[in-house]
Amino acid sequence: MNNHLTELLNYWHPRRDEHLWVLATVYKTVGPCYRRAGAMMLFNDLGQHYGLLSGGCLEADIQRLAARVMHSKRSLTVSYDGSDEDDITFQMGIGCGGTVHIVLQPILAELNYLNLVEAYEHLSSGGTGLYSQLIATDGAVQSDWDADGCVAQKSSSELIEKGSQTWLLTVLSPPPHLLVIGAGVDAQPVVQLAKTLGWTVTLWDSRPANGRREYFLAADQILRQPLDQLMEQKSSAQWNAAVVMSHNLQMDAEAIKVLQHSAVEYLALLGPVSRKQQVLILAELDEQELCIPLAGPAGLNLGAELPEGIALSILAECHAVLQGAAGQSLSGVLTAVSESR
Repeated sequence: MNNHLTELLNYWHPRRDEHLWVLATVYKTVGPCYRRAGAMMLFNDLGQHYGLLSGGCLEADIQRLAARVMHSKRSLTVSYDGSDEDDITFQMGIGCGGTVHIVLQPILAELNYLNLVEAYEHLSSGGTGLYSQLIATDGAVQSDWDADGCVAQKSSSELIEKGSQTWLLTVLSPPPHLLVIGAGVDAQPVVQLAKTLGWTVTLWDSRPANGRREYFLAADQILRQPLDQLMEQKSSAQWNAAVVMSHNLQMDAEAIKVLQHSAVEYLALLGPVSRKQQVLILAELDEQELCIPLAGPAGLNLGAELPEGIALSILAECHAVLQGAAGQSLSGVLTAVSESR
């Protein structure tokens, strides 16, 4: 199981009445912490937990507190201070130095399962929404789900004051949906790694010898219709990114042209710059006028040569684009290594 909330709810949903459950949510952080506000995980009365709120250091203690919440049917807030010598996080030697604030809420039928059923159903169909949780110090439990509320929400999660109450508002989205054009041998690690990340993966290849299910067991869907009918596919509206790697100039050109009419945020083409220019000429497209910028050569410069490394570099760049990140070394060590050579 991956740690995306959609996957956690996918496990919880059919078992929601078989056990007692608690939703634990990070609602505030100060300083460096493993997860940000809005991060969630689930606990049940079997002592099992799903997801992560830390690097695995705090979960055992949170499980202990979750048992109390199951018994009391009241919410509970708790803080872990990595800079306080008397705090459990400091004593455990976690060493992050930050403070994480967590709210634990019982998931009960009489509480409408904290609106998680509605959220799960909406996320499963590719939708996005705004999830609201009351952060109460008196044990009160309240939540809300608004399938259209995230439109006005700027950040993924924020605390707001409503009268005398404090609420955590979190934009919930399904995992990224990746389209892979071309089902050759080098597409296998792209599909597998994307699934390891918790993404949904659609694979396309119209060639009978390619895209065999036995070689792409992790793919959620394998398509074979003509490329000019690709955007008629029901899932096309949910595609967030596409990697074009058919190793066929004409196929790649057709795919790039068709995907200019999609909503993907990241569009990548395998191969060197010279090949990209050939593909664009065949597609009769001007790179400067593309509706969706083309990442070609695809990926970050990781020095990769083998399919697995190339897959890592492509998905790393894709991940950075989808998250609005720079895709650079956090420590600057790459710059130091480059200058020393």
